[in-house]
Amino acid sequence: MTEQLQLDMGLIRISDDVVSKIAGMAALETPGIAAMSGGLSEGWAKRLSGKNVQKGVTVEVGQLEAAIDLRIIVLYGTPIHEVCRMLQQNVREAIESLTGLKIVEVNVKVENVAFKDEEF
Repeated sequence: MTEQLQLDMGLIRISDDVVSKIAGMAALETPGIAAMSGGLSEGWAKRLSGKNVQKGVTVEVGQLEAAIDLRIIVLYGTPIHEVCRMLQQNVREAIESLTGLKIVEVNVKVENVAFKDEEF
């Protein structure tokens, strides 16, 4: 599905992949986030379809609104609730300012905690 905005000059479409990529980039720029968590099903979807699935991000885009689900890995020692609130704010601001969509919710699922020297 793609986002469609009707303006006087014509139709604007923003794909789910674009919204997903913006959300992922904003998430990784948030302090305390070690990585996005892809999960097993997303890995299988990528292998089977050959499609570049945005790791750890699921979006639902409507006519003028979007909802975002994020699966993350947090750095050990950071206050998880504070990191998640900052993440929600960063993702909301990035998508709203770059696309004009209204974000109705940013859901965060913390799937793991990582030490600073771990690789993903």
